[in-house]
Amino acid sequence: MKKFAAVFTLVMLLALPVCAMAADTAKTEGIQASPEFYAKANMEVLKGKKIGITIQSLQNAYWAGVMTALGEILQAAGAEYTIVACNDSSATQIGQIENFVSAGCDLIMVHPSDANAVEDACAEARNFGIKVMCWDDPMKNTDANWILNNTDLGIAIGELAGKFINEHYSAEKKAEVTIIGYPQTVILLERENGIKIGMKNVADGKYEIVATTAAIEANLAQDAMDTILQAHPNCRVVTGIGAGAMIGADEALQIATGGKIPDDMGVFTTDVTKQQLGQLADPTYPAKGIIGFEGSDEDTARSCASMFAFIIEGKLDAKNVFRGVAPITAENVSKIMAGMK
Repeated sequence: MKKFAAVFTLVMLLALPVCAMAADTAKTEGIQASPEFYAKANMEVLKGKKIGITIQSLQNAYWAGVMTALGEILQAAGAEYTIVACNDSSATQIGQIENFVSAGCDLIMVHPSDANAVEDACAEARNFGIKVMCWDDPMKNTDANWILNNTDLGIAIGELAGKFINEHYSAEKKAEVTIIGYPQTVILLERENGIKIGMKNVADGKYEIVATTAAIEANLAQDAMDTILQAHPNCRVVTGIGAGAMIGADEALQIATGGKIPDDMGVFTTDVTKQQLGQLADPTYPAKGIIGFEGSDEDTARSCASMFAFIIEGKLDAKNVFRGVAPITAENVSKIMAGMK
């Protein structure tokens, strides 16, 4: 049975969590996932299973798309599932986990508003024999954690931007670069620092970071970029930690250029939303590259459902499973768009 406890609205917020847990995922051991890894899952074990899913928010495009796709996959597999949003309230999320326990769920997936705050509730669920999976945090009281190495993710963004800089700039003609981050959040600061490492790895000496700003939402990123362009009108390369950074910077730069994007202008971030992909495919926007995860909404949802199957069967060799990352550019964007919800 499909139940959604929030209305899906395409508000461009961060697709990954604002989490208070200061875990160093770069030092956490685990499995590095791949398409071949997920393909080994026996999806038949999901039939008849009751699955409860609580996430931070359903009011953004990334989660709306992935959760829609996940629901379709679970329904096709014969699972009974409930998807709810805690709207970034730990108290609400604890209550949702308790409700899943009372309902006799076989598996609970939590995308925590605050991982520390829900540890006890997850421990209690496990005391009742319920399997627990965390999406995004290396929690203690879980059977499995599906996580990212955010420093490595940032490095991949930086290296993608660095390759672009190498193509269009030199030590004599340096690129002016803006980084749109969000250092208030530990994992996003890791991502921002990774961007700096990645650019230095690939294009050291060929760029200058002229501005850094903090913005998650697209409208705030656009406002920040407008201000930066007033001080640095030749800034043509932007890197960022999420979807909002790309969408906002794209809008600001499109307006500034009248849609006539020069070859040496590019925006590079992560997350995968329809709006980002549309801008990447549209030459009147400067979006040049996204570091994505499993691929489209359907790809991510299928990988998540595979994790459910592994956990229910007890087939994981490690508690922490690191999600893979891969670039999305004009060359493969149409393929990714075909699997979006």
